[in-house]
Amino acid sequence: MEQKRERFSSRLGFILISAGCAIGLGNVWKFPYITGQYGGAAFVLIYIAFLILMGIPILVAELSVGRGSQRSIARAMDVLEPKGTKWHWYKYLGMAGNYILMMFYTTVAGWMLYYFFKTAAGGFGGLDAEGIGAAFNTMLGRPGLMTGFMVVVVLICFAICAQGLQAGVEKITKVMMLMLLLLMIVLAVRSALLEGGEAGLEFYLKPNFGALKEYGLLEVLFAALGQAFFTLSIGIGAIAIFGSYIDKSRSLTGEAILITILDTFVAFMAGMIIFPACFAYGVNPGQGPSLIFVTLPNVFNNMPSGRLWGSLFFLFMCFASFSTVIAVFQNIISFATDLTNASRKKVIIINVIAIILLSMPCVLGYNLWSGFQPFGPDTAVLDLEDFIVSQNILPLGSLIFVLFCSWKMGWGWDNFLAEANAGKGLKFPNCLRIYIKWVLPLIVLFIFVMGYYSKFFAA
Repeated sequence: MEQKRERFSSRLGFILISAGCAIGLGNVWKFPYITGQYGGAAFVLIYIAFLILMGIPILVAELSVGRGSQRSIARAMDVLEPKGTKWHWYKYLGMAGNYILMMFYTTVAGWMLYYFFKTAAGGFGGLDAEGIGAAFNTMLGRPGLMTGFMVVVVLICFAICAQGLQAGVEKITKVMMLMLLLLMIVLAVRSALLEGGEAGLEFYLKPNFGALKEYGLLEVLFAALGQAFFTLSIGIGAIAIFGSYIDKSRSLTGEAILITILDTFVAFMAGMIIFPACFAYGVNPGQGPSLIFVTLPNVFNNMPSGRLWGSLFFLFMCFASFSTVIAVFQNIISFATDLTNASRKKVIIINVIAIILLSMPCVLGYNLWSGFQPFGPDTAVLDLEDFIVSQNILPLGSLIFVLFCSWKMGWGWDNFLAEANAGKGLKFPNCLRIYIKWVLPLIVLFIFVMGYYSKFFAA
């Protein structure tokens, strides 16, 4: 007998959890870094334009497939596809994407948890940038330590999922997301008030169209296009699952816009925290991952009450990473329950063991397996796993969602539009049919090809 589909208890819960899935660690260090590099506010305007043109339509498509099928992507296309077609084969790509994402995301979330405790305990006190860098490298060289924190993340997040959709996932994630937003505002205000911080705000917020010329308009456009695409976690069904938990009282375009606004707000506020702090203490904000683990702890060391502000920052980073892990774990649980009708408890026990084992290559990639460098010096297993998800499964999955919703041989435009526009709120425009059917797939293919080009062929 098929289990009754769970439901969110509130619209707020759906919006916050969907946004929590989209909001990831990349928002926090990648968005500020590329924004500063490519012209500040000028880049943000281009980025927002691409979010509207590309991100929101694909988000609406994914949510529609979820709500229309009332299933995770393990069964969604089986339910909606025309008889005799093979769209359901996508399930293997989508499910693989969720598992591979968790193979490295749980480890990085464990780093955040470790840094929160270490900062709160004063573990970085008195260290200079070199000392903090050495502490980060020491952590990477200790597989037991990293495994311990990764396992804690897996156990905490599956324990939350074990309580059910409303009592666990929705209740806990709502609190985490509201605290995350509050923490960001507090940290941004504190950063803006630092002496010398106004130079960072000017760098971040004042349009610098000269940077567009310096890097070339095509490079800037691709950077904005890529960030707009990857920021929403579209293409692996991680968002579709939440569509399956809501009723038809609200149209999906308005919901997709709210999710996008929240995701963009967090990314934007990360820049409001990072740029003033870096400029106030004369450090380079354009350092990718090392910005979080080496540069910022050094900034907090020099800041009055830095231990408090550093602890709050890494607490916020924990919430940002945990919200994504919980959302994807909920999706993974739904795969098994949709496919096998097994009990939630049995599914969770099996997946706790599976995720821990699958996460070990990422942990070992920095120590025992450090000789494996898939993309050359200073790369590790994590880089390979991230490349498989970000540059392959996300764009290919998004392409499948768009074609499935717009082509007659798929679910079809009329069925998609009826589902997307059911309920009150903003309607998805019928006039976009040609754009969604032909232009949007070409944009996604461009991202896919350019991702390979920049990885393997660009100088």
